[in-house]
Amino acid sequence: MSPSKALEVQPASNSEGQAIYRFLECTAAQYMTGAVTTVTRQVTMGELGKLFEKHDFNSFPVVEDGNMLGIVTKFDFLRTFAFTTGQMLPHYDELMQRPVAEMMTEAVVHVEPATPLTRVLQLMVSLKTRSFPVVGPDRQLLGIVSREDVMRAVKEATQADQ
Repeated sequence: MSPSKALEVQPASNSEGQAIYRFLECTAAQYMTGAVTTVTRQVTMGELGKLFEKHDFNSFPVVEDGNMLGIVTKFDFLRTFAFTTGQMLPHYDELMQRPVAEMMTEAVVHVEPATPLTRVLQLMVSLKTRSFPVVGPDRQLLGIVSREDVMRAVKEATQADQ
């Protein structure tokens, strides 16, 4: 076999080309998880710790009256215990009584329902994030779109012809 033959790339079949176009049409609303476990600002860090033990989630949206106020992550939980020169560590029981409102992140990167999954994937890769809240025009939490949701969309789009 000649070297030029070894480097030759075969063109994608029409069905393979169609599959990637199907993925390009997928949106966050189509693949998001709609039933989202959330917390309020009043949930204590102790209660949050139990939720992290119960569920295999990396974060919980902070929601009140249907509106997303922020997000609290395992990192935020661990930050409660960080020693700094300006912070003396209080007693453990005192830390566990602190409300989520003190540790949550208010400026949350989120996507809208019509956001293409290609954009969601781009954000996940560039920000090294596992999931994004899907938020409506009035800050109402509609769902969460995760890496697993994007992987499912790719699989469904590329296996549709098989």
